Amino acid sequence: MKIVIIGAVAAGTSAAAKARRNDDQAKIIIFEKDMDISYSGCGLPYYIGNKVKDREEIVPRDSDYFKKKYNVDIFTRHEVLNIDAIGKKLTVKNLITNEIFLEEFDKLVIATGASAVVPNIAGIDRPNVFYLRNVQSADKIKNFINKNNPSKVVIVGSGFIGLEMTENLKELGIDVTIVELATQVMPAMDSDMALYVEKYLKEKDIKLVLGDSVAAIEGEISSTKVILSSGNKIETDFIICAVGIKPNIKLAKNAGIEIGETGAIKVNKKMLTSVEDIYACGDCSESYSCLTEKNIYRPLGSTANKTGRIVGEALNGGNLEFRGILGTGIFKVFDKAIAYTGLSEKEALKEGYEIVVCHNIKIDKATYYGGQEMIIKGVADKNTGRLLGIQIVGNSGVDKRIDVFVTAITFGAKVQDLFHLDLAYAPPFSTAKDPVMYTGMILENEIIKLSPTKMEY
Repeated sequence: MKIVIIGAVAAGTSAAAKARRNDDQAKIIIFEKDMDISYSGCGLPYYIGNKVKDREEIVPRDSDYFKKKYNVDIFTRHEVLNIDAIGKKLTVKNLITNEIFLEEFDKLVIATGASAVVPNIAGIDRPNVFYLRNVQSADKIKNFINKNNPSKVVIVGSGFIGLEMTENLKELGIDVTIVELATQVMPAMDSDMALYVEKYLKEKDIKLVLGDSVAAIEGEISSTKVILSSGNKIETDFIICAVGIKPNIKLAKNAGIEIGETGAIKVNKKMLTSVEDIYACGDCSESYSCLTEKNIYRPLGSTANKTGRIVGEALNGGNLEFRGILGTGIFKVFDKAIAYTGLSEKEALKEGYEIVVCHNIKIDKATYYGGQEMIIKGVADKNTGRLLGIQIVGNSGVDKRIDVFVTAITFGAKVQDLFHLDLAYAPPFSTAKDPVMYTGMILENEIIKLSPTKMEY
């Protein structure tokens, strides 16, 4: 069997590795149009901020590694131009020699990833406007900073990348202004939780422009002005655009492969597309919510690796299936950790749930061991008691708690179940009644207060 994979970052290389473990006779080829493979996209802000000193820590593996370990042939700087789904052929261009050739396949994996959204505004193509999507884009930002020693930056967007870049650029001594179209930072979170993040950013001397957008970018590189829709102007040395990403679906769409309602490639639980023997995984494919069972698009490196492994199993007839996601996310900005999973309050209401909500402020461990407050927002179904979503802002212990909540929601826990969890306790790690347990207790009390007859044990 000949397996051809388009894309050699997280999903594509995971699919290849799993396929090889299951079949040591298959011929496995990967085409990647970029220079770097299997890199840590989530580590790029820290590479720019010099927290990661060596580029090889971000790109630890090359084509030789995969050939020696997995007998997988990876061809970088090779772009797939067309998929002939019926004839099972690819048109491939060698970007170094400009040679164009055909490559046949028995089974195909599309792992083309996603691209940064480029706003349609005047001046967006200027040389001091950057996007962070791959290692080469990170190199460009680093080189610009090293060459020009900028003092001011405008970051457009306040999601994961925008806020991670805020921390790393500020710690390089660069003044940061964030421009966000929404009236809050972190639009994925509820506004009452985003307020804690906004307050903290201001304490760190980050300038916030909320409810406004960039209309144009003008001036020379040495005197650039960002013109806002409000008419206000911001002087800056460079701009980072972090307004989101979109799935790379052009190849799939041109091949007649069905695109889902989210705009990503539609797949089933084995990551098979609408065309036999063609699979899709990673940031170019749809996911679905464990809670609502609706299709969603939440691209993350963790999901890409997971779906890649599922494809690698499916290529050899395995039974591994994708079970969906909760849309879990976590990141840090300076000393704060921000995490969320499941449905936010606004999402739960949109889905038609009758909900109860709590805001639980507790220390993460004993005060005499340096315990610090974290704010946990919980959302639950008033009628069934099922936990629907969690958002947390805190200095420490956030990662531990969010993963407990993720596990609970995944297995359908009700709020009253949280109190009964036998969580690890010692003063250096937790409080006797953990913040997870308190969250369940508070939500349970709210449900009993509103619907005392509907609580089931």
